[in-house]
Amino acid sequence: MEKTEEKSPVSLLREFAKPYQGKYIVSVVMAVLGVFSGLIPYFAAARIIVGLLGGERELQFYLIWCVVAAAGYIGRVLFSNWSTIISHTATYSTLRDIRQKLVSKLSRMPMGALLDTPSGRYKDVIVERVEGLEPTLAHLLPEMTANLLVPLMLIVYLFVLDWRMALVSLITLPVGMVFMMIIMKTYPAQYAGSVEAGKRMSSAVVEYIGGIEVIKAFNQSARSYRKYSDAVNDNAAYFYNWMKSCQLPMSAYTAICPATLTTVLPIGFLFYANGSLPAADFVTVIILSLGIVGPILAATSFTDNLAIMGTVVQQTGDILSAPELERPAQEADISDLTIALKNVSFSYHENGAEPALRGVSLTIRPGTVTALVGPSGGGKSTVARLLAGFWDVTEGEITIGGVNLKDIPQRQLADLISYVAQDNYLFDDTVRENIRMGRRSASDAEVEVAAKNAGCDAFIRQLEQGYETRVGGAGGHLSGGERQRVAIARAMLKDAPIVILDEATSYTDPESEAEIQRSVSRLVAGKTLLVIAHRLSTVTDSDQIVLVNNGKIEATGKHEDLLAASGLYRSMWQAHIGVKDGEL
Repeated sequence: MEKTEEKSPVSLLREFAKPYQGKYIVSVVMAVLGVFSGLIPYFAAARIIVGLLGGERELQFYLIWCVVAAAGYIGRVLFSNWSTIISHTATYSTLRDIRQKLVSKLSRMPMGALLDTPSGRYKDVIVERVEGLEPTLAHLLPEMTANLLVPLMLIVYLFVLDWRMALVSLITLPVGMVFMMIIMKTYPAQYAGSVEAGKRMSSAVVEYIGGIEVIKAFNQSARSYRKYSDAVNDNAAYFYNWMKSCQLPMSAYTAICPATLTTVLPIGFLFYANGSLPAADFVTVIILSLGIVGPILAATSFTDNLAIMGTVVQQTGDILSAPELERPAQEADISDLTIALKNVSFSYHENGAEPALRGVSLTIRPGTVTALVGPSGGGKSTVARLLAGFWDVTEGEITIGGVNLKDIPQRQLADLISYVAQDNYLFDDTVRENIRMGRRSASDAEVEVAAKNAGCDAFIRQLEQGYETRVGGAGGHLSGGERQRVAIARAMLKDAPIVILDEATSYTDPESEAEIQRSVSRLVAGKTLLVIAHRLSTVTDSDQIVLVNNGKIEATGKHEDLLAASGLYRSMWQAHIGVKDGEL
């Protein structure tokens, strides 16, 4: 498996936003103009007060400055809104791209990585955490930039006006920032902890809802609900304790930073009293010092978003840099569909766990029916999943037409193989659309023909809305056997040259299974069929039966050959016949 290059959060975020960097630049420019326009009323107020102190009596003078102040206010509203619209347009496009990249990445990852990770964690990152980037991208970039740049220009102006008062107006900021630094020192770690608490809560919720049927059936409601409620309470307690630890320094920060008049008024009065500071300059400093603090406080309010951004982008990067199946982009030239497993070994885990397959070699000829049988857990489904490309083999190789599976693009391999598993997932859509997923271009008539051939047309037409009936989440409105037949119809509609049925009839009754077997026999004529079956009587006519046990192939041959040569197969057959007699 190939592990993609890991990138820093900053470089990842820059890469995500790169297609829309032009819009972000325009948004920043608009935000700067908006903040600058918002400071114009301060200048106007200073000029009006200076005029009053200087005895200015011309009404026109005051009207002009009032108009200037109003224009500044209107400009702030217009530029700020324009900036927000542009930044949000770019941001939601960026979030869409990130989610599409994450979902695309999941399709290229080995199934083991997906199955070993609770589904709630992927959902948490793709939905909630990615959404958490919205304040950073839509607000931080334009607004923080503007709220830092404009006060910097004001400070330069104050230094030109009177460098002493410029320094005096800034005294409270570093004092208040000391308390903010206390908070920010632990913020990244605290936020990362909150994310982990949220993950545990999401996983508990998904597990509780997904297992509600088992919970009710075995009267485990109280115990299972306690696990869910404990996760929710832990999440709430974490945030409560975090906010409690920040209360004192945050209160000190918000109280000290804006208190510029506590230094500007007394010290400025002393300078004014000794004649070193003109009254007009004193008034201007008072007014503008109030205009400096607001934007700076607004800018520092985004510091928590920076910490959040680092964690969120890192989680996103962890998924995007996870190992994925190595597959080429160019289609392979496959001359025939002979399937060969050559000394294949495989382990689901890389920590030295017992391998699921050990030195398996097998050849499946085109157009033949091969059945994999054996005790549960022996490795039958592993062979099918490796052939479908869900994992890469640990050792050895699997080839189709002499081409290594690793050299076949995932899309081409998917076109070659129809795979129906024991547990079939149906989407919360109509029966018709779930079958049509086998081939999106299929007409309604073709969908219904596939359903008839798979033996599910009759029960579908008995549903309340027939083919337009919604099957519910994961197909929950249908029985297990009905879901399997719909999944088989979907695979048949795909019309791939290789069909894998991984115990795909395990939930069906004997009559339905016999009907499906007859349908499969018709539909796979000329195709390569690999069947994993728990009822041996359904595979006795197979071209070859492969007995898989303890990760190895113990015997291969026709039904009669295995009965004569294999004690394990003979005992399985006798047990199966006994069960059939019991059913009868």
